[in-house]
Amino acid sequence: MTIAIGFEGSANKLGIGIVKDGVVLSNVRTTYITPPGQVNYAISHLRFLARDTAKHHRENIIDILRRSLKEANIKPEEIDCVCYTKGPGMGAPLVSVAIVARTVAQLWKKPIVAVNHCIGHIEMGRLVTGAVNPTVLYVSGGNTQVIAYLQRRYRIFGETIDIAVGNCLDRFARVLKKDIIVKLFRVDMPHCCAVGCNHQSKKKQDDSSLSTGYLCRS
Repeated sequence: MTIAIGFEGSANKLGIGIVKDGVVLSNVRTTYITPPGQVNYAISHLRFLARDTAKHHRENIIDILRRSLKEANIKPEEIDCVCYTKGPGMGAPLVSVAIVARTVAQLWKKPIVAVNHCIGHIEMGRLVTGAVNPTVLYVSGGNTQVIAYLQRRYRIFGETIDIAVGNCLDRFARVLKKDIIVKLFRVDMPHCCAVGCNHQSKKKQDDSSLSTGYLCRS
């Protein structure tokens, strides 16, 4: 039985989730939204500065942590490991959340696991779908890639050479000066890669488990 807590703050969303053997116990989040009038185009809430986002995370992370523990009905001494997003992401928000995660790990005397942001998304998808060894089309604001697990690492087998889909949508919206929000699907999962800790605790691992923190090009 493994209980992991994960801290995510790579962009404007701040979240802390707790997972027990693949079961989500809590998933508490808050989002920084740029105040109206601070940018000069219509989709102001889709743009946020790293400095302001980091300030938002620092001001809210303790409350989010308390709420996450309360919702999961878990005490700090029951936590087995602390996970946090190491990157990629926005520098200032990442650092703000990482400092808290490292401090918590030291105070609670728990091992800490640095998680690759992209691998975290893939592992969440594996947990939700039950996929064993998937080939993944990874689409986000900064990446559009075909990724699969090979020789103990996630490897990029193909990617766009011009612009990522998410970035393309943002630019298209700015040209039209419209508020465009595209939701392909929504998965209510914690912002952590606690499934990685769960897999690492098993005596036997298949090739699809998160045995490393690498995302590399083939």
